[in-house]
Amino acid sequence: QVQLVESGGGLVQAGGSLRLSCAASGRTFSIYAMGWFRQAPGKEREFVAAITWSGGNPYYADSVKGRFTISRDNAKSTVYLQMNSLKPEDTAVYYCAASRSRWLPVRTEEYDYWGQGTQVTVSS
Repeated sequence: QVQLVESGGGLVQAGGSLRLSCAASGRTFSIYAMGWFRQAPGKEREFVAAITWSGGNPYYADSVKGRFTISRDNAKSTVYLQMNSLKPEDTAVYYCAASRSRWLPVRTEEYDYWGQGTQVTVSS
């Protein structure tokens, strides 16, 4: 099993920044990719960004490209999501996920482990 714990959410004004963290523990050797998803009220969970466990090949949804950056700290087994130029439409619960798939998954069903989520609220 792999345990994922997110932190760093909060309330920010439009145009501001937040950094989310996701600390992984347990059988982390089985992880190939890490991803961030988000879910707004009344909407389906959607892909935001993904990166390989080794820290390579970052991939982003078009809606966040150029504003969000996913990165990885190998020593801390932690993945980050730096979110800049935040917009009200970025408001959602953000989830960290880990996948054993040997590619960069973008669908929720391709991820094996999930964190509890952290709320991000962007005010206009």
